[in-house]
Amino acid sequence: MKHLLTLLAIALVCFSCGGSSPEEKAAEAAKGYYDRLAAGFPEDFLEGRAVVDSLPADYCEQLVAVYRKYMADVEEKHGGISEVRISPQVGRRDSTLQLTYAFLLLCFADSTQEEIVVPMVEKDGEWYMK
Repeated sequence: MKHLLTLLAIALVCFSCGGSSPEEKAAEAAKGYYDRLAAGFPEDFLEGRAVVDSLPADYCEQLVAVYRKYMADVEEKHGGISEVRISPQVGRRDSTLQLTYAFLLLCFADSTQEEIVVPMVEKDGEWYMK
């Protein structure tokens, strides 16, 4: 009986210290990138891309311009993004493609919401958008 209680206590400690799942970590990273975009920093959003180091500088400039245009469109249609939330579904892993899909809710100033799926990859312990 004493051993059973000890094993139960160890299991409880291990369970409570388990940390975040890969899906939660990917969703937190994706939220951070979208928070930066919503705050008006498309360059930071671009840095969240997994392949940004291998992209030509002029292409990176074009991507930043596209991100700025997207935010201008969101501002015009919805009054901007008021908040980025992690969806209750959090994310799903795809072991075949080595991706984790993070689910986010974009909450707009006009009180509408849009759920988006952000494919994420882990590289050297950090999460990046695919």
